[in-house]
Amino acid sequence: MISLAGRDILHGWGKFVLTGVGLGLLIGVTLSMAGVYRGMIDDAQALLDNSGADLWVVQKDTLGPYAEPSSLNQDTERPIRAMAGVDRAAGVTYLTMQIAHEGKDVRVMVVGAEVAEPGEPGQPPHLIAGRRIVQGHYEAVGDVKTGFAIDDEVTVRRNTYRIVGLTSRMVSSGGDPMLFLSLKDAQEAQFEKDADAIVRQRARNASSPLLNPPGNPAVAEAVNAAQASSTNVNAVLVTVVPGADAEEVAATIRRWQRVTVYTRAQMEEILIEKMIANSARQIGMFLVILAIVSAAIVAFIIYTMTIGKIREIAVLKLIGTCNRTIAGMILQQALGLGLIGFAVGKIAATFWAPFFPKYVLLLPADSLRGFFAVMAICALASLLAIHAALKVDPAEAIGG
Repeated sequence: MISLAGRDILHGWGKFVLTGVGLGLLIGVTLSMAGVYRGMIDDAQALLDNSGADLWVVQKDTLGPYAEPSSLNQDTERPIRAMAGVDRAAGVTYLTMQIAHEGKDVRVMVVGAEVAEPGEPGQPPHLIAGRRIVQGHYEAVGDVKTGFAIDDEVTVRRNTYRIVGLTSRMVSSGGDPMLFLSLKDAQEAQFEKDADAIVRQRARNASSPLLNPPGNPAVAEAVNAAQASSTNVNAVLVTVVPGADAEEVAATIRRWQRVTVYTRAQMEEILIEKMIANSARQIGMFLVILAIVSAAIVAFIIYTMTIGKIREIAVLKLIGTCNRTIAGMILQQALGLGLIGFAVGKIAATFWAPFFPKYVLLLPADSLRGFFAVMAICALASLLAIHAALKVDPAEAIGG
């Protein structure tokens, strides 16, 4: 009956192929949704890998610096550097913002990293063009996804920075490309107040009897100077010496510095199980809905094709064809439809994945699972048509 199923498909090949293409586009969307989820996980892991850190020191009782705001005094890194098991420690800031460039807004994560020495945690680990930041001010390194080019000038808050280097796959957990500045420049963009706010703050200090006692204006001046000179970071990134136990080093930092410290495993859990969990459930619901819709389409098409050849099926029964052979013919048509649909869907998903605003990661294992899922759905969808075919009375071949 393989030849009979093939002949039946060739008889209405136009409708069969168009149905397969439509089903394929639906399967392509399904594969893309799975790829979006995989891309979100890969973005989170890339963020942790590219930070170059083994430990993340953040404000006490927060999930910072990625899932919640965190603020630490920059001086926190000095005693951490001196602790046993610590190789390097560097302050870092993170600020997500919109930057106007060439008439359009670009959403980026501005990262402030210490640039005095190469290889400090927080610096981009690799460049694909240009050089790293060597000056303390007004230089920047951007991810290629920003659309920036070498020697472009971008404005962050009140200052303009020249792009001196380009990197790749440096993104936030949300997929926003990173723009690296020196730590001082990034602190100014994130923490320092504008001129009007400074003037208002000084006026409030001057009018306060506690900060400006009669006959001693130096107190207000000292307060203003302290407020102007205070510097914060969002986190301190720490690397441990080879062979040291990261958990033990983290416990020591927690005990002596009164801060929260996360290891790589703990930070990965925060990003994936807390930040991505809701998106994962939503994508899972879409996948279930798409699977149901795909099954309904296949069932409807195969059932329609079967009902359209009731007389032919009755003739087959009249000449002694067994039910198993008829069921096999319908099943082969359903699987053929699924095979065409999967091929079209895989090609479509591969083609349009680079145009998605978020990173889409199409894993071969997901494609393999998708193939077997499509075949199973098509097989189940054919049951309705098989049931209708087996109920056909052979007498209809004579009565027609």
